[in-house]
Amino acid sequence: MKKDNTIYAISPIDGRYKEIVKDLGPIFSEYGLMKYRFIIEIKYFLAFSKIGVMPRKITKKEVQYLESLIKKFSITDFTQIKEIEKTTNHDVKAVEYFIKEKMKNFSLSDCMEYVHLGRTSEDINNLAYALMLRDGVKIINIKYKEVEKEISKLAKENKKTSMLALTHGQPASPTTFGWEMNVFGERLRYGIKALDSFKLKVKLNGATGGDNALHSAYLKINWRKFSSDFIFSLNEKGGIQFTNNPFTTQIESHDTYRELFDIIRGLDIVLIDFSRDIWMYISRGIIAQIPKVGEIGSSAMPQKINPINFENAEGNLDLANSLCEFFGRKLTISRMQRDLSDSTVERNFGLVFAHTKIALVYVLKGLGRIKVDQNAVKTELEKHWEVVSEAYQVILRSVGVKDGYELLKEFTRGKMVDKDAMYSFIDEVAKKHNLPKKTVEKLKKITPHNYIGNRNF
Repeated sequence: MKKDNTIYAISPIDGRYKEIVKDLGPIFSEYGLMKYRFIIEIKYFLAFSKIGVMPRKITKKEVQYLESLIKKFSITDFTQIKEIEKTTNHDVKAVEYFIKEKMKNFSLSDCMEYVHLGRTSEDINNLAYALMLRDGVKIINIKYKEVEKEISKLAKENKKTSMLALTHGQPASPTTFGWEMNVFGERLRYGIKALDSFKLKVKLNGATGGDNALHSAYLKINWRKFSSDFIFSLNEKGGIQFTNNPFTTQIESHDTYRELFDIIRGLDIVLIDFSRDIWMYISRGIIAQIPKVGEIGSSAMPQKINPINFENAEGNLDLANSLCEFFGRKLTISRMQRDLSDSTVERNFGLVFAHTKIALVYVLKGLGRIKVDQNAVKTELEKHWEVVSEAYQVILRSVGVKDGYELLKEFTRGKMVDKDAMYSFIDEVAKKHNLPKKTVEKLKKITPHNYIGNRNF
């Protein structure tokens, strides 16, 4: 019998939801971090080899060999690095030593001392995390766009579906279901646009920000330009872009970490709001949930279909956002030129992406199992003719009835008014104030079903 490694998982991310987030594992795991460090170290060595300070030029065959190491990086490589780390007790140095061993076994033993030359661990780490975040953002951004597409589809399908609005939880001027969904669609599009155009600041400038060692050893090299060029070379078309921050301590100040997690938090807040609204629409009965054969909603109440997909999403979004806020608050502060309390925190970046992706998957599941109950929407509107009092009081005042607002307030405030009562009220006001026939007709044409204003989008 195959051993189930999820049985004793402490976090549901590695247990219950493992299948949903399995594509994030190779990115945010210890393996992922080591892989990205390895990539940066190799790319840095190759960039270093082009500036004329090494004892000889690197051959085309040697370049191809080093590039192949990146493409073939494996669990075996990772395991060997971790074995070296047992002795060094330093993860970045373990990567350096591993690369040197690879070079020694090829034809690069005379150049291997240029691996990691003049760099501090944070130069490698902040660039490794940049690659990690870029790949993680790609995954959740695809899901954000899928959710936006489904919400926008729901909006278009219900563009003309009039619906009772609730402000302060009380019946208010009607809206359309499509309009309400489009509001969420627009909010998501705004956040997605910010994510698509986001730029992350990173650094490559030595132990305390001035490239002291390299400036001392190679006075003629413009190391700031070298760093900027190297960082630019890491960019790919699409996804977040990297820019050089030359003005740092040992660590990059991480203000753009805060900005990135604020964008994610903002998108997640929109979806929390969305999930709660859908939950309440289901509770009101104007959204019907589609039953699934074999499912059970309650162990005691057979009739129930609970909105668990949206509840699950809300909980995971809340978890993700608490971490987003913490990362922004924690990582932008460092004692003097640096302290190491950020290191263990950064290793938890994957939690934000995992909880967010789980939530997005469940929002999509939920959207696939709901539909607007057109009869329920109409029935609810028909019970609340008092909501057109806003239009009536404006029309009455527009034709010279000075106490139009007060008349409607006295008649409707705190009451449920039906069609017959509202028409009787109009007839009484028309008689008392001698309203023109066309004004009475205008008033009676307005119903809770057509009093929706301009809802085009």
